[in-house]
Amino acid sequence: MQTPNETGLDAMAPPRDTRTRRSAAETRERVLDVAHELFYWQGIRSTGVDTIARTAGIAPTTLYRLFASKDELVAAYVERAATHHKDWFAAATRSSIGSPRARILALFDALGEEVQPERCRGCPFLMVLAELPDSGHAGHSHAVAVKAWVREQLGELTAELASTTPVRAPAALADALALLMDGVYGSVQSFGVTGPAARARAIAEMLLDAAGRVDDIP
Repeated sequence: MQTPNETGLDAMAPPRDTRTRRSAAETRERVLDVAHELFYWQGIRSTGVDTIARTAGIAPTTLYRLFASKDELVAAYVERAATHHKDWFAAATRSSIGSPRARILALFDALGEEVQPERCRGCPFLMVLAELPDSGHAGHSHAVAVKAWVREQLGELTAELASTTPVRAPAALADALALLMDGVYGSVQSFGVTGPAARARAIAEMLLDAAGRVDDIP
């Protein structure tokens, strides 16, 4: 999901004597790359448009020709992050992995890699929702939509599982897995990857094992 923040923000900016000519589409992608780095690692509200323009090596007026406002830039950042997250989720749970159970467990294997500290400081979409509580903001709406999409995908996986394995409440199982995913993102912020998040796959296995037992999942 996240690009490792290994080189630092200064390394993202071109040398001062460089005169790089880019198309509007290339400049837009450059701005979104920088916005991703700064918004995710530094925060949306604490990052100004001038900082993004300076780091991207363009004038603020150029940025405003591409994005009419900071809100529009934020919405584009969240929308692109959502696309990347969906691609990551789809790859982590691809049908070639095997059974629905294997695909669910593979998701938590992939999540364990995704939340390593050099590439993750938490769920970007939960962070967006915390910074942009206004449900009318397009960035907020994109964040809600991708969370709903993940829940839907988990529901499809648990429904597939129920078609071959006794599962008393597939929807409840999907909810539990969604909560576990968000719990991993939250836990690594407090305890790091060696804390409770390290047990996420084992907990997922417990949930899958319990799903067929009458009294374990409400």
